Amino acid sequence: MSITMYAASVPVFRRYLEQLSTMVTLAARHAKSQGIDPDALLQARLAPSMYPFVTQVEIAANFVLRACAPLAGREIPPYGEFDASFTELEQRIRNAQAFLGTLTSAQMAGSESREITSQAGLATSKLHGQRFRFEYALPNFLCHVTTAYAILRNAGVALGKSDFDGFHAYASQYEDAPEPATITKPQAISTS
Repeated sequence: MSITMYAASVPVFRRYLEQLSTMVTLAARHAKSQGIDPDALLQARLAPSMYPFVTQVEIAANFVLRACAPLAGREIPPYGEFDASFTELEQRIRNAQAFLGTLTSAQMAGSESREITSQAGLATSKLHGQRFRFEYALPNFLCHVTTAYAILRNAGVALGKSDFDGFHAYASQYEDAPEPATITKPQAISTS
């Protein structure tokens, strides 16, 4: 069985955008319930030289566009302008999700061999689609999602691995943490 570029891209980005949305919601609830200035969480970071939470979420959502548009042979759409707030982060995530909804498997067919040029910090990378997708785009997206998760954990937000991936379930170590989701059956991977 071979997996299409669409199946190896769009569903993965959709899932982890949804998980990122959950993290943003939990961060907003935490700020409200603990009487914390929301900006304190939005600007929280793991190290002085790292981007803050708000930027990690922004980059993750934007990376979906940067990754999937070229794989679909489309121009990268404008990211949009958003304020630094939990509500605006949610909107940015919804916009990325909506963009994913416009993509088809047919658009990505053959993209594994298409050369894709992308800016990687100060470097310019030129990779064939398959390598771009598996070695560059998805790892970068997940790096920012993971860092956003780690920032919130470090800031005391009650979230766990189940909030990151939606699959794991553990006994809660936090009194106010939501009950873990129950997974009733494995989801089949679509090859279309």
